[in-house]
Amino acid sequence: MFKTFMNRYGTPLTTGFFIVSAVTGVAMFFHWAPIAFHPIHEWLSMVLLAPFILHLVKNWTSLVNYARRRTLFVPLIIAFAACVPFFFQGPGGHSGNRRTASIALPVLEHAPLSEIAPLIHMDGEGLVHRLQSKGYTVGSVEQTLGDIAKASGRPVNDAVVAALQQPQGNSGEGSGSGGGARRPN
Repeated sequence: MFKTFMNRYGTPLTTGFFIVSAVTGVAMFFHWAPIAFHPIHEWLSMVLLAPFILHLVKNWTSLVNYARRRTLFVPLIIAFAACVPFFFQGPGGHSGNRRTASIALPVLEHAPLSEIAPLIHMDGEGLVHRLQSKGYTVGSVEQTLGDIAKASGRPVNDAVVAALQQPQGNSGEGSGSGGGARRPN
């Protein structure tokens, strides 16, 4: 029964999950991806491991023959060597985005709204209104995004995004200097 399952579904499942991984990966590379593509890519690439193992088991004899003929080693060396430059990537590369976010998030999480608001060209009350309009429980400009997220039962990452994200069409939200509109560069 297991052999029948492997023969019937190993390669099709590998193909299906590879297509999902390839499409989401290419879209993320070219910055065409909706926000859902990142977790789809990460999680379904992990799920891809199961059908990949089934595919390896099903094709084990062929894989061993590639190794005996030594045609397996050059592609493996090329694949692993292609990874090396990414370990020496400077802070300006794509990996810097995640690193920067991991450094900035704790700062934003523990800063009161009154200190975050000027960074996004708003006053504290405008930022309170923005968060309240997005369903967050906010009592004062002295609350931190961490406290607001906890009181609202939502992840702090979502609260940070809700606070920092410019509204669609700049609907004039906020009050005081700057309102909610971006300053020109």
